Amino acid sequence: MLAEERREVLLRLIERRGAVKVKDVAEEMGVSAVTVRQDVRELAGRGLVVRVHGGAMSPSAAQAADAAGPTPRPARGQGNVFGLVVPPGSYYYPEIIRGVQDAARAQGVRIVLAVSGETPADNQEQVRRLIAADVDGLLLMPRAGLEPMDLAEKWLAGLDVPVVLLDRRAGGQAGRLEQVASDHAYGAGLAVRHLAERGHGRIALVARVESPNTPLIREGYAAACRELRLPAGPEYGIEPADGAAPAEWFEEFARAVEAGEVRAALVHNDLDAVALVGFLQARDLRVPEDLAIVTYDDEVAELSDVPLTAVAPPKRAVGAWAVDLLRRRISDPAAPLAELLLRPELHVRESSGALPAPAGPA
Repeated sequence: MLAEERREVLLRLIERRGAVKVKDVAEEMGVSAVTVRQDVRELAGRGLVVRVHGGAMSPSAAQAADAAGPTPRPARGQGNVFGLVVPPGSYYYPEIIRGVQDAARAQGVRIVLAVSGETPADNQEQVRRLIAADVDGLLLMPRAGLEPMDLAEKWLAGLDVPVVLLDRRAGGQAGRLEQVASDHAYGAGLAVRHLAERGHGRIALVARVESPNTPLIREGYAAACRELRLPAGPEYGIEPADGAAPAEWFEEFARAVEAGEVRAALVHNDLDAVALVGFLQARDLRVPEDLAIVTYDDEVAELSDVPLTAVAPPKRAVGAWAVDLLRRRISDPAAPLAELLLRPELHVRESSGALPAPAGPA
């Protein structure tokens, strides 16, 4: 059935019944809910139907409903309602969420928030719940470690609403998934080049093992070391106990600084870097004189006793671009699929001083 023929059938259904639900019409016509939503938008744009959340009404039915009292909740602006699924409890994600909120408010989009659960089944249930609520599209930040990304992509790609991943990289099975993410590999390279420009020829990497961004940070760190012909410095993988870096890791790192084996480090994330500064100071080690630090995230780096130079991923922009990309996808389902990488910035503060020159002869 051609698009115009399908829309004519849909228009007759709405005129006959007064109101329809997208989900019901999609089942009757044997097409996807995404297709029906697009047809409703087209008819509403011509003034032939009135869009309401989850479906459409004829103009006469909408007028009668207005006279009778409250109508089904209308979608705002362009009528878009987006589901947003985020991981629980991280200090990193609120800035992305604020970016989503700001863009949604400016564009007349309503956001329905859900928090991912402890298992893949819980996560999928949150997505199913949002789809059952007739959201027009999904903004997803799959929880790190919840399930392998390739498996998540496989079931997400089978959904009948458009999906945009936030700060996650879509893989080979992405299907029609789109993404907006910070280029964490680029950000790590910024940190390495900054420290190298200050005379450091060997730079350690300190990274949280469980973070979804660690593999990309490690990739950018290694690529920058190769490009600058620097030896790959020691790498310290933090496996936190109850959310805090274990004391034995601090001890091992401090001994390396005391011995002069580590003079510069890229540390992911801010909280570990701030704690590390305090631990080193208690050992009479100074930042940046004994250890130059660049931290990754820039959430609380400036609040350290020694304000920390930091790589700042554009978290708010990730949220804002994701809303815009999802609206574009809904308005033009045939548009080319997009994967957007936004570059972090380096905010230079006190913690990344130049390597002191060797002392001259007495």
